[in-house]
Amino acid sequence: MSADAMTLTPLNPVIGAEIGGVDLSRPVSPALFAKLEAALNAHHVLVFRDQDLTPETHKAFGRLFGPLQTHPYLNSAGPGEDYEILLVKADQSSKFVAGEEWHTDLTFEAAPPMGSILYVTQTPANGGGDTMFASTVRAFEALSPPMQAFLKGLTAEHGGTKPYVPGHPESLPAGGWPRATHPVVTRHPGNGRSALFVNRFFTTKIAELSYPESDALLEMLWRHIETRVDFQCRVAWRPGTLVFWDNRCTQHHAVWDYYPDSRYGHRVTVAGVKPVAA
Repeated sequence: MSADAMTLTPLNPVIGAEIGGVDLSRPVSPALFAKLEAALNAHHVLVFRDQDLTPETHKAFGRLFGPLQTHPYLNSAGPGEDYEILLVKADQSSKFVAGEEWHTDLTFEAAPPMGSILYVTQTPANGGGDTMFASTVRAFEALSPPMQAFLKGLTAEHGGTKPYVPGHPESLPAGGWPRATHPVVTRHPGNGRSALFVNRFFTTKIAELSYPESDALLEMLWRHIETRVDFQCRVAWRPGTLVFWDNRCTQHHAVWDYYPDSRYGHRVTVAGVKPVAA
């Protein structure tokens, strides 16, 4: 594929872009990879339509950006299952869907994922099932200068126990769910911008504050990210859509408005590095 064939249409001025002229089932040239990497650093969420991928071509695209990371859910997967691909599904038997709350993926890991790549093959017959994304770069930039300075001196504790143990006790990995402490404000390694790095799903406490202070501050930050629509974009899926989101500077929310219809997809996760303070 020629890099010159790639087109980019922003979803809005803040976050998200639709990429055209790219067939991800074919090898990606160095020139095209450079353009895709630059697009991800600039727009945080890339949408590719009309893709026809096998599990191997899906994984091969992810590996261009780094090693693939196994989701902790898959630590207890059965024999013959592909540990590098996470099935994302919902149907009439589902009691919940994955990601039905604003979050950043797996921040309880010492080195959270660099990004996630979801390929959807079946969508609800009557529509629905969109995913919302928020820019935590823009969320940080919209705070007052005194608040920005205060947050840059703080760290936050993250744990997998918070969401997973109450709802999914059967998924407990060997050795228990990990815990990690990360800066509240991180520096994005690809573009140098500062981003908020706390999320309602996994963040449990601001390490330097008392519990009442921490709870109040975290709730303010979460609501700031979750309710400001000017930080957000919304992606409507159709079969053959692949979305690559930058886990270092986004949160996302899967909208479950299509019960009892079905939606199926597969996700690969690109490994990251330990976050660095802004």
